[in-house]
Amino acid sequence: MSQRNKTYFISDLHLGASYFENPLEQERRVVRWLNSIKDSAKAIYLLGDILDYWYEYRNVVPRGFTRFLGTLATLADDGIEIRWYIGNHDIWIFDYLPNEIGMTVVDGYEVKEIDGHRFFLSHGDGIGSLKPGFKFIRWVFRNKICQKLFSGIHPRWTIPFAHGWSSHSRSSSNEPLSFQGEDKEPFIAFARNWNKQHSNDPIECFIFGHRHILLNYEIDNDSRVVILGDWINQFSYAVFDGKKLSLDTFKE
Repeated sequence: MSQRNKTYFISDLHLGASYFENPLEQERRVVRWLNSIKDSAKAIYLLGDILDYWYEYRNVVPRGFTRFLGTLATLADDGIEIRWYIGNHDIWIFDYLPNEIGMTVVDGYEVKEIDGHRFFLSHGDGIGSLKPGFKFIRWVFRNKICQKLFSGIHPRWTIPFAHGWSSHSRSSSNEPLSFQGEDKEPFIAFARNWNKQHSNDPIECFIFGHRHILLNYEIDNDSRVVILGDWINQFSYAVFDGKKLSLDTFKE
């Protein structure tokens, strides 16, 4: 009989993105990964941008993601803890998914103890020195009044607009997709500063998404920064067995 003793971390699936040649196959690939870990996972941490776009109206939710959301619900029903840290693409999760799936949604960051080790968990879009335009958009998207106004626009206009925005953002992004060195990585600077300010209770592992690069970087003997890559090209994730954390890719 298998023992559920591992914690998995994954981010930046961008399910439903219009730039996927076959969005349904992308979803099926993620479901196959979830099914491959269901016998060993005690917890699954989704670190943001899991869906490329999502908005819950009061009585309506977007179409799609049936296989993925159903699989999450089955895993939650089987006792696997699921925590979803919203990113800059899946901001507008309100009460439907938490209630239907049986998961916890976290907006922002969380310091969490896992198997006696301290983790800092966040999508990462609000960390570091943000460009003024991105900072303003991030504020607008999280503003309750703006959300209320947005909900009054018919989905036939908002959904195509959101997917078009996402595709343009992806194609025009000049963010480097490889590690450019410690001095150019904002998450490393953030982690060092955090542990300096919390020297009596430091974080052992900082885990982020958002940057779409794979990184497992030791900042000192007792702390490291992990960036989870993506499921656009890399199909990557992290796994913690209670003692060691490692990055891996899903191979079929």
